[in-house]
Amino acid sequence: MTAIETAEELIGRMAKAARRAAAAMARIGAADKAEALRAAAQAIRDRAPDILAANARDLDRATAAGLSSAMLDRLRLDEARLASTADAVETIAGLDDVVGRVVDESRRPNGMVLQRVRVPLGVIAIIYESRPNVTADAGALCLKSGNAVILRGGSEAVESNRAIHAAMAGALAAHGLPAEAMQLVPSTDRAAVGAMLRAQGLIDMVVPRGGKSLVARVQDEARVPVLAHLDGINHIFVHAGADPEKARAIVVNAKLRRTGVCGAMETLLVDRAYQGAAALVEALVAGGCEVRGDADVQALDPRVLPASDADWDTEYLEAIVSIALVDDLDAALAHIDAHGSHHTDAIVTEDVAVADRFLGEVDSAIVIHNASTQFADGGEFGLGAEIGISTGRLHARGPVALEGLTTYKWLVRGTGQTRP
Repeated sequence: MTAIETAEELIGRMAKAARRAAAAMARIGAADKAEALRAAAQAIRDRAPDILAANARDLDRATAAGLSSAMLDRLRLDEARLASTADAVETIAGLDDVVGRVVDESRRPNGMVLQRVRVPLGVIAIIYESRPNVTADAGALCLKSGNAVILRGGSEAVESNRAIHAAMAGALAAHGLPAEAMQLVPSTDRAAVGAMLRAQGLIDMVVPRGGKSLVARVQDEARVPVLAHLDGINHIFVHAGADPEKARAIVVNAKLRRTGVCGAMETLLVDRAYQGAAALVEALVAGGCEVRGDADVQALDPRVLPASDADWDTEYLEAIVSIALVDDLDAALAHIDAHGSHHTDAIVTEDVAVADRFLGEVDSAIVIHNASTQFADGGEFGLGAEIGISTGRLHARGPVALEGLTTYKWLVRGTGQTRP
């Protein structure tokens, strides 16, 4: 953005270029996209010293600015993480192409043949914080699905994002993809985000990836469709019919495997008839987790702190969990309905009828029986990668991968039919 170019002018110019690139991307075949993305993955590997040096400069500034250890960890790249980023791009290159896939086909009584066929969405904007690997994996997913993408990373990762984008963009252009198909917003001015959110008619969908304040701003201000989730207030209900060893392993993994991911369990609900509630508390405390509970849970273990009303509506993203004893399945369902965020909820039980009720009645994007909520991930779902988790009810829900970055159109083939 130049001194005389406003944020609206910058984003308008980039979006119009992206629109032209999207039209070109729709004509590029699966093999050519895959070859270009493999070249982009190799470019990340070849330019690793430059990317890591850029990341070191970002880390120095972020440390001086007092960013938290968690934020610094998300920002940090090392040789292993960068290699994993390149591998992810190569994996995306090898995924089955969804563009042109026939969703369904039918023949009308008058002989016309109708097909619904997958097509790209068009221009996708990704607004993200901290993690520079998003530049690579979000860009690759959008291109693989035939879209053009405009990336706007956070100021804390500006040099890392620019280095990764430069490596990929050169390789992509050298292999026939339009240069404007993957653009990085050059400005870190917050006004650029606002301009993206107001770019209706130019940008087809916005995907925010970051903290609650970023996602809330995007959802509040956007005039274009948004694909996102705001909170991951995820529950596990341990039913009276749960296997104790299975319950312990699932609960500990769901809370403590990685506390900062959106699939982490934040609230544990335990059936009063379940005999192992104290053992679950013990296992969590032993794992280094702070436990906050209602009066019944506090009575189980003196180390349990009292839970406030706010705890039941909190996404901790750290080693803290809230626990409540509930009377039965109905009470668990009512609690989840009142306090859940429609992200991921799970039940642990050997009673199939109870599990089926839970799976059918919990209104979340992902509902799980006898497994950890930490499986809420596109890679674990066999999707190869994801651009995010959607808790909305329209277009796409749950882990959003290639198919979620497409829509469909109707193809109608006739032999001269006219409508009477």
